[in-house]
Amino acid sequence: MDPLLQVKNLQTVFNTEYGTINAVDGISYDLREGETLGLVGESGCGKSVSALSIMGLIPSPPGKVVNGEVNFNGRDLLKMTPEEVRKIRGNEIAMIFQEPMTSLNPVLTIGRQIIEPLMIHKGQSKDTARKNGIELLKRVKIPGAEVRMTAFPHQFSGGMRQRVMIAMGLSCNPKIIIADEPTTALDVTIQAQLLRLMKGLTREFGTALIIITHNLGIVAKYADRVNVMYAGRIIEKASAKRLYADPKHPYTVGLLASVPRLDQNVKKKLLPITGEPPNLINLPPGCSFASRCQYVKEKCLEERPVLRPAADDHEFACWIDVRANQ
Repeated sequence: MDPLLQVKNLQTVFNTEYGTINAVDGISYDLREGETLGLVGESGCGKSVSALSIMGLIPSPPGKVVNGEVNFNGRDLLKMTPEEVRKIRGNEIAMIFQEPMTSLNPVLTIGRQIIEPLMIHKGQSKDTARKNGIELLKRVKIPGAEVRMTAFPHQFSGGMRQRVMIAMGLSCNPKIIIADEPTTALDVTIQAQLLRLMKGLTREFGTALIIITHNLGIVAKYADRVNVMYAGRIIEKASAKRLYADPKHPYTVGLLASVPRLDQNVKKKLLPITGEPPNLINLPPGCSFASRCQYVKEKCLEERPVLRPAADDHEFACWIDVRANQ
């Protein structure tokens, strides 16, 4: 079966007064129907920009997608007109944005914001859309759904606003949902509730899900496959189970070592990744992680590594195998 979404050599830049920022630097991956894909990395590594590039939401200027393909159901989204993309955005591919308070319109009721995509994309009457909107709020466990349709975003808590965003994302039964840091700034218990809810709903609707996050715990529990990003590039990709059991790239190993675990000695110190991410305006000629890597060799400073296979459905971009050097 062909992938539902194919991203090929996607490159997005931002032209600034200081130079060109290579925010997304030639990433490629597939997303299958009903699959949950985790996109992991530090802040500024290009996760959100890659999602906005897929959605056609890169602000231009200063941003621009300069190369690549984004094939959805056999159609390249990057070659479509803005009007054609608008018919897909929110309808077949939906996005749950990082901060619901800034994504929801503060002067419009929740009900109006939920029924709008149903009226635009599905051609439903206002009454029908309102009934469906109430059902969506009930589905995401918002109590008093009918009354809450008339409320404004500031009258909801952070967790409830995020539930509204999930309801809006699911409203048109999209084939793909992109969730950009869906649990940022929420209590741990609320995070777990929302993620279980999202995973359950995607199973129910058969929707593919991309979770963009820096939280490796979320990825371990909910993702089927994982892409690890660094400095605008994918530096490791594998199934979630394989990635956690046998990480290959030093950056992935460092990320996992910096996360507290219940099964390790409480006296054992966490190991942070030293140094700073590189300047995306002036990337080094070799591996972009070389300045922070404890295994660095001369070749790492001269040649950029490309993804190479480590096992079935596992690739990493490094000149060495970390586990073989431990």
